[in-house]
Amino acid sequence: MLPDQFTPITDLLRVHARAGSKAAIIDGDAVITWAALDALVDRAAVALLNRGHGKGQCIAIAAGMRWAYLVLWLGALRAGLSVAPLPQSATEETIAMMADDADAVQLFRDADLAAIADWLAPEGARAPDVAIGPDDPFNLIYSSGTTGRPKGIVQPHRQRWAHVQRGVTQGYGPDAVTLVATPLYSNTTLVSLFPTIGLGGTLVLLPKFSAQAFLELSERHRVTHVMLVPVQYRRLMEYPDFDRFDLSSYQRKFCTSAPFPAALKAQVLARWPGGLTEYYGMTEGGGTCILQCHEHPDKLATVGQPAAGSDIRIINEAGEQLPAGMTGEVVGRSPAMMTGYHKLPDATRGVEWFSLAGERFIRTGDIGRFDEDGFLTLLDRAKDVIISGGFNIYPIDIEQVLQTHPDVADCAVVGVPSEQWGETPVAFVVGTALLDVAAVKTWLNDRLGKNQRVLDVIQIDQLPRSEIGKVLKRDLRDRYVAVQA
Repeated sequence: MLPDQFTPITDLLRVHARAGSKAAIIDGDAVITWAALDALVDRAAVALLNRGHGKGQCIAIAAGMRWAYLVLWLGALRAGLSVAPLPQSATEETIAMMADDADAVQLFRDADLAAIADWLAPEGARAPDVAIGPDDPFNLIYSSGTTGRPKGIVQPHRQRWAHVQRGVTQGYGPDAVTLVATPLYSNTTLVSLFPTIGLGGTLVLLPKFSAQAFLELSERHRVTHVMLVPVQYRRLMEYPDFDRFDLSSYQRKFCTSAPFPAALKAQVLARWPGGLTEYYGMTEGGGTCILQCHEHPDKLATVGQPAAGSDIRIINEAGEQLPAGMTGEVVGRSPAMMTGYHKLPDATRGVEWFSLAGERFIRTGDIGRFDEDGFLTLLDRAKDVIISGGFNIYPIDIEQVLQTHPDVADCAVVGVPSEQWGETPVAFVVGTALLDVAAVKTWLNDRLGKNQRVLDVIQIDQLPRSEIGKVLKRDLRDRYVAVQA
């Protein structure tokens, strides 16, 4: 049973170690029991302490998903350090820049994890007790950099503890089997991974996603929980053999990180057993909305209602709070909030909004509105709103129309410079062999308002996306402008 008061996750791990031979991590043929995991984490913590690393310091990890990654992370926490998980796919220059920015005392790579047995402390080593408070840093997550230089987001132990507490309401527990199919450096993954660890479940690692491998592991290990991004759900729904697999063990499926089209949610609900939950929030924290899709099939175009403990509000450009039904920027606060951007006080202040009562909120940069039932509909990112001839155009409105065309498999709409209008919308589409862009443009503009009509429809093999599925709209804008120059 979860304690009422804040408890570090590595202390919870000691409790779960009493489960002995129960599997904590399954990584291919390797099965790490809870007792073995606790012992390995002690050995990693002692090894770090013996290297002169200690409380208040940070290590960085840029490596692929494997059991040793989690042993190192948990060992660092037990030793009082924080962890900066970095994208292995980034350039060496970017990895070095992020590790330096994080003030990491050591950067661990794949070779270090492969040789973990060589540098762990001897068997039987037990880490000394290190006092860990709720405001101590847990990890330092770097933003995707889709809008510029990545920023380090400092997440405290309090934030992860809040995620574990929320996990109780989402069915995580000793009987949960969670399939990990998104990168370990992403908060998307961690909001599912750490509740599983904190509540004594089992993690099944899938280092490289494919629909076939995902479905095979789901069936073999009787998976109950998974966190995926929308592009993964789309690939699974399009996989020809999807319906041949036994997925009846699933209790909850989660999604976050990118827009999740209502039609795709409906497909998942119809074809995949178990509940479907969409989370809306930011790595920076500041409040979460939750949509239990299986309970509200009539609200699939929304991202749900504020979670317990979350205060979500809408403000205008002047920073004034708006009433329900009005459109503006989404701001939020909750127990799960970042401390701030690492070494960037000005950037931190730039995303903070304070209520008249002095309460600290985080600005999301998203434009949305609440309906009469308290469900939040997102219209777009503030930076993606197209201002054409003085009118605000929300790309998502155009994208939702495009997605209904039978020859359009995927799409994105961006604003490009226009001498006449300031900006004007252009659509990028991934289509079938039958796609006729001229015909699609006519079809689309016939269904849009006069101010929404697109200047151009560009066919593309695939949309540029980050590793967690976010469309890199800046790349599309730059590509279009370069071609037109």
